[in-house]
Amino acid sequence: MSSDIDLSGVFPAMCTPFNEDERIDFQTLQADAQRLEAAGVDGLVPVGSTGESATLTHDEHVRVVEAVIEAVDDVPVIAGTGSNNTREALELSERAAVAGADGLLLISPYYNKPEQRGLIEHYRAIADAVDLPQIVYNVPSRTGRNIEPDTAVELASHDNIAGYKAASGDLGQIGEIAERTTDEDFAVLSGDDALTLPVISVGGTGTISVAANVEPERTCAMVGAALDGDYERARTIHHELGPLFRELFVETNPIPVKEAMEIRGYGPARMRPPLTRLADEYREDLETVLADLDRESTEVADAAEGDR
Repeated sequence: MSSDIDLSGVFPAMCTPFNEDERIDFQTLQADAQRLEAAGVDGLVPVGSTGESATLTHDEHVRVVEAVIEAVDDVPVIAGTGSNNTREALELSERAAVAGADGLLLISPYYNKPEQRGLIEHYRAIADAVDLPQIVYNVPSRTGRNIEPDTAVELASHDNIAGYKAASGDLGQIGEIAERTTDEDFAVLSGDDALTLPVISVGGTGTISVAANVEPERTCAMVGAALDGDYERARTIHHELGPLFRELFVETNPIPVKEAMEIRGYGPARMRPPLTRLADEYREDLETVLADLDRESTEVADAAEGDR
């Protein structure tokens, strides 16, 4: 590979903020990237599903990647470049590489539902052509097709395929992939916040996280504790974050997380159609969860100050 990334830790799947005219708010985007870097995350993942990549033009897609790269000092930027069209995914990947991305996240082809051999050919075509670390992204609820363990293991043997983002909800399958790739330089990352701790317990290396947009410090503390083997502390933080994990998926991602970002003052909740704002019936519960987390943070800070 032309470069390498340590795919352990927390990698927020960034939101793409929009102005009132639905144009990308690059100033807010870059400020958000800097906020997350300062919070201690291990990398950033723009223009994935959470970044509403499906509603961005290819030129907008590349400009978002460039803007995030320009904004940060010392964390890798892993660009979402997947598509259900292999040629399109290859073009986006090549353009992201030229823009300076450190790695690529490639959702498996959606809608046209290729067979497992088609998935292998798809990922190999991109990995052969683009010399960057690449993460295979399995999210059957969005794509209609599961990347089977045999397929993931076969892809792990490619020098440029460095990881697997697991969002199938099948912990047995995720554990099998981690088990069968222990001899490879291959990372298994959680793609489901509620399963991050269990995934690490069966061999995962971290998370590409939605919740980390809102609670980066807590997410980093949870993942760091788990990777250090301190499961008691990791479990405590997991339970603190549990209500947030649930609220962030009451409607289609990234609807709730963008609402949470607005409540916290990190960016606007505007979506590009066909996605819509969070339903009013869910906003009060989300506000309550965020207020509880804020109060807990204040109490911990006050206690720490009192111990000095």
